[in-house]
Amino acid sequence: MNRRSLAGRLAALAAVTATLGGCAPDGGDDGAASPVSAPPGSTAQRTPGSGGTSARTPQGTLLVTDFGADTVTFVDPAGRGAAADLGSVRVGTAPYGIALGEDGTAWVATAEGVAAVDTRTRVRTALVPHRTDTGPVTTGEYRGGGMGIALSPDGSRVYVGVNVPGGKGTLEVVDTERREVTRVVPVGRRPFDVDVSRDGRQVYATNHDSFDVSVVDTGDWTARRIEVAPYGTEGGLGSWLKPHYAAVRPSDGALLLPFEGERLAVVDPGTGRVRTEDMTANTHQHGVTAGADGTLYVVGTGPIDPSEDDGPSLTVRTPEGDERVVPLDGPHETVALSADGRTAYVSGGFTRDGYWNGLSAVDVATGRVTRLPVGERPLAVAVLGGQGTGAG
Repeated sequence: MNRRSLAGRLAALAAVTATLGGCAPDGGDDGAASPVSAPPGSTAQRTPGSGGTSARTPQGTLLVTDFGADTVTFVDPAGRGAAADLGSVRVGTAPYGIALGEDGTAWVATAEGVAAVDTRTRVRTALVPHRTDTGPVTTGEYRGGGMGIALSPDGSRVYVGVNVPGGKGTLEVVDTERREVTRVVPVGRRPFDVDVSRDGRQVYATNHDSFDVSVVDTGDWTARRIEVAPYGTEGGLGSWLKPHYAAVRPSDGALLLPFEGERLAVVDPGTGRVRTEDMTANTHQHGVTAGADGTLYVVGTGPIDPSEDDGPSLTVRTPEGDERVVPLDGPHETVALSADGRTAYVSGGFTRDGYWNGLSAVDVATGRVTRLPVGERPLAVAVLGGQGTGAG
């Protein structure tokens, strides 16, 4: 286990931050806004050449958000090269997280609002504008608008974490039948991820730039803050040692947040207690998801300090804490599982520079990795008929 001193680590991070810009500060991105394909609520929005709407989408198809475009792309995981790309649907500027409903509707967080996509016919059926004022619609790592997203267990609500550049974010509640924002709850800064308790009574926003998780009670819509900072909060917005994504542990509802391939923060959302367990990958970690059996899959994006840290990887961690680390080629961001749990799909989009346009399909049993070139900076992944999305 690499036990570097915090002081030495922060010195290295400061040098890298000055060079790369990184995922540390809540900076301003000067990317131009992409035009929307149609006004909110419009239907049948598809990219040219993506095929007709008569062909139904088969189970096992992947849906990825193209953070570098205004689309989501349907992917055949058995395809190779161009054959894997089944076409794209325009959803809104810089789509981030995705949540898949049992009725086949995919809900996509974009800079402009929450898009609804009928995955069976591959059309956008709605774009619900954000109620939160996030400033001009832009693209890039620090753009305002929707980030993490999740559905209530009964499918009646969508919860989306909304980033407000330079300030605290919000959790917006979307009524899936009325397709409008019905409530706005203040949360922390830059809510990378949103998760929901199994009973639907609590929503969790993982707030990257405020070192915390907001626990929102869906009964009275109050929010509690739990600090999650196993390395401390020194460095503030300039720190890289902040939470990114979380997974809800199936066995007891604890929140699991990985840090640096060294520490797993285990959060009791009821008491606010945080404890840590050792991890082994020694790499800057982002996306995480939990399988139905409690196995944890954690994405390592690569080294912060190349002289000390290991490269990109996927950690497969058993409920008992045993880990296998599968090396990956190039940075990755999020992970989702196939329906049978045999394949993990890891997105190459990455929230910082160094991303690539594709997915890595990892055979969980053997560790064999197959690269699928597809999408434009693919960030989140959902599997039709699968175990979860790549948002955490």
